[in-house]
Amino acid sequence: MKNLILFLILLQTVFSVVKAQALDKTTLAKGMNFIETRTYSAEEDAKILELYKNLRVADVSDGLDIVGLPGTGLVDPAIHPAWVDLKDFTHVFRGIAITVRYVPTQRPALPAPGEDFSKWEGNFYNTLSHEAFTQLIRPGSAIVIDDVEDKDIGSIGSNNILNWFRLGAVGIVTDAGARDNDEVGLERVPLYLRNKGRGIRPGRNEIESVNRPVSIGGVLVCPGDVVVGDGDGVVVVPRSVAIQVAKYAGEILAKDKTGRKGLYESLGRPLDKTVK
Repeated sequence: MKNLILFLILLQTVFSVVKAQALDKTTLAKGMNFIETRTYSAEEDAKILELYKNLRVADVSDGLDIVGLPGTGLVDPAIHPAWVDLKDFTHVFRGIAITVRYVPTQRPALPAPGEDFSKWEGNFYNTLSHEAFTQLIRPGSAIVIDDVEDKDIGSIGSNNILNWFRLGAVGIVTDAGARDNDEVGLERVPLYLRNKGRGIRPGRNEIESVNRPVSIGGVLVCPGDVVVGDGDGVVVVPRSVAIQVAKYAGEILAKDKTGRKGLYESLGRPLDKTVK
């Protein structure tokens, strides 16, 4: 059996090398994606999200451990909730990833001599740093934005994030910044970010891709992955193991609730929704 496994690994390696050599040089020069983007129906997404309905980041992390992926989906804790609601937990979300990538621009950061600033700014927003991904938002979407983390860019603000929420987004995660953070907190749109931003997108970044794999806080996020955010941070579950992880995470949560409920009762403490 051991020899058979080694043979299969060797065969796969040889096949990969041959496949790589067979790629057309001209095609490669134009750019090529090697990770396939899978698409899922709204019904498929809804079934997955139902499994994650009450699960916490900690439960999901433990579930990933059990399926053999310890630490795989744990996003850098520097990416944290912009606001926290300890009464109703409205900052918590579970969603299906839509991915977006913005990159630093190499274009002039100011209008051409004599060009109106508003016209230049509008053109930048509409043609270079737009939000084409909004067409993909549906109920249960989690928007995951790979942006320029080392620049002061407020790609997310109180206006556009509320529109994404209106379209069905349940949470937003970015490895960069957002602005209008006071208003975003009042709007109660779940937002997880690395830092506070102030600048606008024009002259600072451009959109590079939509619904392609991105890297957020050291974690690969593919379109269709499950994203969970709460006070502990953000965890991403590969779609291929989402059902198994939810099963184990649900069992862990049930045991935790039972144990903590007993402690509540021994302390004479009123039961809250986290133990019911």
